[in-house]
Amino acid sequence: MKNERQRRTDEARKNSTELENNLVDELKAGRISRREFVRQGTVIGMSVPAVAFLASACGSSETTGGGGAAPQGQVRTGGTIRAGIVKPATALDPRLVQDQGGLAVLGQTGEYLAFSNNKLELEPRIAESWKPNADGSEWTFKIRQGVTFHDGSPVDARDVVASFENLTDPDTGGNALSAFKGVLSPGGAKARDASTVVFSLDNPTGNFPYIVSSDNYNAIIIPRDLDPEDWEKTFMGSAAWKLDNFRQASGVTFLPYANYWDAQGKPKAERAEIRFYNEEQAEVLALQGGEVDVIAQYSVSGGKALLTNPNVRTVEVRASQHRQVHMRTDKEPFQDKRVRQAVALLINRQAYVQGLLAGKADLGNDSPFAPVYPYSDRSVPQRQQDVAQAKELLVAAGKGDGFSVTLNTHRLQELPDLAALIQNDLKQAGINVRLNITDSVQYYEQYWLDSDFGITEYGHRGAPNGTLTAPLTSKGTWNAAHFENKEFDRAVADFTAALDPGRQRAAAGKIQRMLLDETPVLFPYFYFYLSGTKPNVGGVRVSPMGHVELEGAGFTA
Repeated sequence: MKNERQRRTDEARKNSTELENNLVDELKAGRISRREFVRQGTVIGMSVPAVAFLASACGSSETTGGGGAAPQGQVRTGGTIRAGIVKPATALDPRLVQDQGGLAVLGQTGEYLAFSNNKLELEPRIAESWKPNADGSEWTFKIRQGVTFHDGSPVDARDVVASFENLTDPDTGGNALSAFKGVLSPGGAKARDASTVVFSLDNPTGNFPYIVSSDNYNAIIIPRDLDPEDWEKTFMGSAAWKLDNFRQASGVTFLPYANYWDAQGKPKAERAEIRFYNEEQAEVLALQGGEVDVIAQYSVSGGKALLTNPNVRTVEVRASQHRQVHMRTDKEPFQDKRVRQAVALLINRQAYVQGLLAGKADLGNDSPFAPVYPYSDRSVPQRQQDVAQAKELLVAAGKGDGFSVTLNTHRLQELPDLAALIQNDLKQAGINVRLNITDSVQYYEQYWLDSDFGITEYGHRGAPNGTLTAPLTSKGTWNAAHFENKEFDRAVADFTAALDPGRQRAAAGKIQRMLLDETPVLFPYFYFYLSGTKPNVGGVRVSPMGHVELEGAGFTA
């Protein structure tokens, strides 16, 4: 048996690329875990059977973990599954959707090239495989044959190219432009033939498949002759559900798509209904009152009672979603990095996690490298509250008597409470913090990118490319801290270009240490994604990005 396994291993490695064999060597040497091998293998395009076999043959006996799905139980077929979400904030144009409600609806009938799951693995969907060239500047995706849109027309490479042309067009003001900046420009996607798309990138990008997966929730594939502005008239896509009836004010219903390409992925229920609610509290009450069977997401601040409710099953997923507290680095009072370091030492992260979030979060360490990411450098020391050291830094920066500053944020979940806790913690060093809590529209129009001190929410991503580049690099589109550091920009470029785990880990460690030193932004915590179902509902699958997959959902009793 051992000789047969070795023979199969040798054969698999013989047919693997240099990059894939390097990944196997990392696993055999113990430098990466089996779970990380599986994750990275899916990113660089290794086949699922090859990943599974090599992980078993060359790795330890550890399990790869899980999470993100309500227990399956004995889910019955038939019936109507009802889900509640906060009403989409904009029209359902795939280019423009930018909220959790909108993306949850897009993903019911729209399908992605790949799906980013709760183990940070990429599951092939419309794309059956993908491979990079030697430096990651070009990626070739093979489009699955036999996939059709709900009108019966086949999905081919031209539809994929047209979809990404829509998303990268700068004239649309699309939500995905920030993800593609410096990565993919208009004209960068070409159909080599009906089943092959080649992406020629602006810069080498090792995590590129995440950027065209469900992590980039705008990137559903739609027919090439469909104007995205008209998408909500038909919800045209190729996923397992097709549109039944859309009521813009109240919700949408779906029916199973009989010709869905994946026989194992066809819906168990005979109908799915998504009900819209104007706010989270109404959504929570709907689950408690039996109006819905599932809510896509709830926060600790808005649904804490659900955590101990015996009539609710909570689905909990560790994630990279977080809050960023920016300090403007190009003007007073935060121009001196010692002042920023002092602020970071004054806040009590552990108290925030336990008090604000009931323990449903990981500690943040003032970089986007969440503990859930496998390439986060565990040797970087965790920043802790140290009031005495903070006061010393303020004295050295000429601010021993403190100063006054306004902290801006908006009314969303725990953000106002977080602002109040920061205000209280900074008093310990004589810093007088005035709070300016506005509605979301006013915050993003007036304060997000133009305030000295502010708190902004950021969603989950399977890889940190977007939260490294957009808010932290010198030319980043979300650089609220106005942070400019050429050495840091080079370190980010090294990370985003890297294809192999060793280079990724090395670049990540450098970035983490640089951000602890410069401290343009605080990352107090990375909070878990929470979803709720009735106890007799199984098979609901959620992603921390905000997707709720109802194909496997049904009633167990």
